[in-house]
Amino acid sequence: MRFGIIGSGSWATALAKILTDNKIPINWWVRDASSIAHIRNRHHNPHYLNSVYFNVELLHLSTDLEQSIRDSHILVIAVPSAYIFQVFEPLPRNIFEGREIISAVKGILPEQNLLLNEYLKQSFEFELQSYFTVMGPCHAEEVAAEKLSYLTFSGIDETRTAELASNFSTEYLNIITNNDVFGVQYAAILKNIYALGAGMAHGLEYGDNFLSVLIANCADEMAGFLRKVGISHIEVGVHEAENARTHRKSTNYAASAYLGDLLVTCYSLYSRNRNFGNMIGKGYSVKFAQLELNMVAEGYNASKCIFKVNERLGSPMPIAETIYRILWENVKVGEGFKQIENILI
Repeated sequence: MRFGIIGSGSWATALAKILTDNKIPINWWVRDASSIAHIRNRHHNPHYLNSVYFNVELLHLSTDLEQSIRDSHILVIAVPSAYIFQVFEPLPRNIFEGREIISAVKGILPEQNLLLNEYLKQSFEFELQSYFTVMGPCHAEEVAAEKLSYLTFSGIDETRTAELASNFSTEYLNIITNNDVFGVQYAAILKNIYALGAGMAHGLEYGDNFLSVLIANCADEMAGFLRKVGISHIEVGVHEAENARTHRKSTNYAASAYLGDLLVTCYSLYSRNRNFGNMIGKGYSVKFAQLELNMVAEGYNASKCIFKVNERLGSPMPIAETIYRILWENVKVGEGFKQIENILI
């Protein structure tokens, strides 16, 4: 079974490192031909994680997306959500037939307000049974440095999920599996929004005490949203029977893919969403922050998408709504946080 990776940013590069560290050959779609030439000649990605050196004998690099997909059995999609439609819409409708997809997309498609699996179903008739996700908490930079990290793989077929996940197990990665395909995706989207807020608070020079209260309230708000979309097992301290194979407790809200990923994204200096929010808190414009960051902060578009989704759901989300209004409706960041101060518990 041949793996293919679609995307060439930092997370795609980290996933390529993981697979090739395990001596697994990959088809790697990279948009830019000059980047391909650089990887072939210099053995590293010129734009992202350039400390990671590849055995190029394990890489089949191509700018031809359709051919890369046809040559692969398992596709790892690591394209920012804002570009999914642009990248995939020109493809034939049957291109994913007989293939499995692992989504590493930690965002929601703007305008359509769709999760990746919903878009694939709508546009390509791709079924959920063949769709899996890989989520954190995990920073590409720490994978590059081989610091111990955790990956959570989700799929409705737990046996197949574990089989796919085993290809990513290394000495510096612990692998967790569950069957909560929708919950882990929504949690990944929401934690990016709240990390923007944490960054704004830092830029406004709030202290650690305020930040801890803010993030605790974000966690509560996120749990309420997840319940509204029908996600279960999100109670802290409540577990079903442990897994007979791994002897781990069953997943709950305190697990790495939910509360763990929220915490690291809000606190870590590697977090691009936190850094983006920090610039907004210091008074920079959204446009300046986008140019300065030079990477996609998924929380920016996600804040608008979740606001639109929640117009239908009606979950109480005053923190996420305020972040949206700061970014999209010109509410001054200081005024927005004065409003947030008054609703924290």
